[in-house]
Amino acid sequence: MSTYLKSISLAVLFVSASVHFAEGQSKSVVVKIDLSKSYQTIDNFGASDAWSCQFAGNWPDAKRNQIADLLFSKDTLADGSPKGIALSLWRFNIGAGSAQQGTQSGIRDEWRRAESFLDSSAGYNWSRQSGQVWFLKAAKARGVEQFLGFCNSPPVQFTINKKAYADGGRTNIASDQYSAFASYLVNVIKGIRKNYGVSFNYISPVNEPQWDWSDGGQEGCPYTNKEIAELIRSINSAFTASKVSSKLLVAEAGSINYLYAAGDKPGKGNQINDFFSPSSVNYIGNLESVNKAIAAHSYFTTSPLSHAVTMRNTLADSISKIPNLSFWQSEYCILGDNAGEMNGSKRDLGMDAALYLATVIHTDLTAANASAWQWWTALSPYDYKDGLIYIDKNKTDGNFYSSKMLWALGNYSRFIRPGASRVNVSVIAEDAPAKPLLISAFKKGKDFTAVIINSNNETVPVNLNIEHAKVVLTKYYTTSNTNSLKAGTLGNNQKDLTINGHSIITITGVIE
Repeated sequence: MSTYLKSISLAVLFVSASVHFAEGQSKSVVVKIDLSKSYQTIDNFGASDAWSCQFAGNWPDAKRNQIADLLFSKDTLADGSPKGIALSLWRFNIGAGSAQQGTQSGIRDEWRRAESFLDSSAGYNWSRQSGQVWFLKAAKARGVEQFLGFCNSPPVQFTINKKAYADGGRTNIASDQYSAFASYLVNVIKGIRKNYGVSFNYISPVNEPQWDWSDGGQEGCPYTNKEIAELIRSINSAFTASKVSSKLLVAEAGSINYLYAAGDKPGKGNQINDFFSPSSVNYIGNLESVNKAIAAHSYFTTSPLSHAVTMRNTLADSISKIPNLSFWQSEYCILGDNAGEMNGSKRDLGMDAALYLATVIHTDLTAANASAWQWWTALSPYDYKDGLIYIDKNKTDGNFYSSKMLWALGNYSRFIRPGASRVNVSVIAEDAPAKPLLISAFKKGKDFTAVIINSNNETVPVNLNIEHAKVVLTKYYTTSNTNSLKAGTLGNNQKDLTINGHSIITITGVIE
């Protein structure tokens, strides 16, 4: 069998119909890591508090602290394994007030409603969103570095129909209320900082503007690109006048194709050029408060793998044409049937969903050059693959269940910290596994990290070759059917490794 070589930066290794796992394979997969060739700098890995934290944050202390430790802790257990996945960003849902409206909100499931700090057009109640605030403070206490406040809808006081969801797919806020929405965000930022000691690094005022948000399933508000640009200009003016340093994240597209293609929603696609090309009438890239990143969600674009890579290569190419612009994957959970590869229905606490998730993270990082990667609901009471941690649907107490998806994200979030740069990886194998080994590597100062995903049932021997610097490999952390970031120690300068089947391995080391 001829040697097969493909760069990890294209996200797919060993994808060839003629390449199969050789029976009795003994030759190692040779992995070359070039520390001299860097790609994007990582900003964060995160997850969202919507919607279950509003209830779980008021559960008994012991349980909510255990949940917070799993999400945020940087501590280690007695055997050196991580206590938690140490998210570096926490997304706080700035609610629109549907919870105060109760059944009159039109949102059928109260677990998908959200409170608002706003009592009237001018009055605020900072005791609201207490469960979410508890997790916000717990995240800061455990060392989370970055915080993002996001709005699914403007407050109901400012919407056209006085609801937190729209009518007929039209935006639910009139342009003469943009300044009121902007002032509200200023007040929330200042109120959270004053009352709870947490500063929002980022504010995301628009979520999935391509969707209609007319079914009452949750809070939501559609926008055209023109409406988004006008709203962002209004918020930027308010932030500048009030000396608010939070940066605005634009625009959390419902799917990545809306960033670079017109798509099926007139006036809602081509968002890279619309928002960040100086020749566009909707140009907002020069505004002081706008973060120099464009955000989208990876839903419905992750299978099959070859299709996912093609879309993300197109996205990366489009973004590269705008100087200093980066891409944030700002929301994902496993939805839909994914070309038959993984169905989003039904909980899966095990490795099948975790390996699928890890593949999505890997592809977003290596093909789309994502600088940030953020999960959707950190806690879920539902029978979907939408939670890192699952909880009983009980507002005052209940049990919780960690999933392997939590730990799969932890293979990245725990070790690849803000400021790390992705470096080049290539692979040579004479006898390749049936399913591709997916490998990415990162450096930050003297810290080295590599993540290897082996979706095969069989073990795969790997030989690591690190070029342009001496790296002493020290530890590895395994997520598998039986382990959750289980720590192990590598031998003196060990470079020959055996990667167990159905596992995700993070290898750490020191660059000398």
